[in-house]
Amino acid sequence: MQEWFQALLGNEIGLIVSIVLKIVLILAPLILTVAYLTYFERKVIGYMQLRVGPNVTGPFGLIQPFADVLKLLFKEVTRPSTSNKALFYIGPMLSLAPAFAAWAVIPFSETWVLTNVNAGLLYILMITSLSVYGVIIAGWASNSKYAFLGAMRSSAQTISYEIAMGAALVGVVMVSGSMNFGDIVAAQSTGIAGGSVFSWNWLPLFPLFLVYLISAVAETNRAPFDVAEGESEIVAGFHVEYSCFAFALFFLAEYIFMILIAALTALMFLGGWLSPFPQSWGLIGTPSAVWMFIKMAMVLYGYLWIRATFPRYRYDQIMRLGWKVLIPVGFAGIVLLGLWMISPLSLWK
Repeated sequence: MQEWFQALLGNEIGLIVSIVLKIVLILAPLILTVAYLTYFERKVIGYMQLRVGPNVTGPFGLIQPFADVLKLLFKEVTRPSTSNKALFYIGPMLSLAPAFAAWAVIPFSETWVLTNVNAGLLYILMITSLSVYGVIIAGWASNSKYAFLGAMRSSAQTISYEIAMGAALVGVVMVSGSMNFGDIVAAQSTGIAGGSVFSWNWLPLFPLFLVYLISAVAETNRAPFDVAEGESEIVAGFHVEYSCFAFALFFLAEYIFMILIAALTALMFLGGWLSPFPQSWGLIGTPSAVWMFIKMAMVLYGYLWIRATFPRYRYDQIMRLGWKVLIPVGFAGIVLLGLWMISPLSLWK
């Protein structure tokens, strides 16, 4: 596509147009996915609680997400009179910008990628950690004790679980020998069972896979780790003073991070765009972006299932789980994996 635009419009303009078009092709479906993820979440949790969920606005309630967006967009923008005006509006933007920027290096297949960089995983870890600043700024600028308490909880929780998540991902880098997502997926296409589901990283790195999944739920402040917005304790956490469009930005950032974590899980542990069947099986064994999307949907369904199943943790329990269980298990997993890799029983020679 890039070469076609450069031949048509010249090198510089063609390059800019092709990059902008790629960005639009990623972000437009992403925002639409966020809209229907909220619908799917309400439907799934509704059925799990023997309710129906959204079923009035449009056939089967399918237009409900757009009704919610329009409601938020047309409400009056309000802020507390004692808040810091500039920081109050910078906070939501600073939360959303890293969520969008992270998708620059996420591949959907061997050819569907905006930027194929060798340090893609490092870039993701760096850019996603920036969203904490948006939360802290929003909580402080609101000039509300509830918002500030929620911001402190959220930032402490995110920073704590980033260590455990990073430890789990170090194991993947060790067995893949690269931080490039294409190389990580390629490393899972060989091995036992001819590159099928049993050669993906989830099986040999299963303890680290569990650490990663639990850390991912805590990292995105989702139930049962959603103490940052614990309605029964601190009203709505760091965005308690936000409404209309500013609240919509926080909402959008949370769900985009959920989808990002689902994509990372698929790439790092579930074989990315690889088929779960051997390639000798013809069409269903062929690597494809469709398999990537199916795996992402499975991980997102797991998020919803967890939310409908488990009660909220206490804040001290969350910190204890992170620092006394997941981080030690993550570091122990790295050491044991290193010993396994240099032993005669290594699977990665």
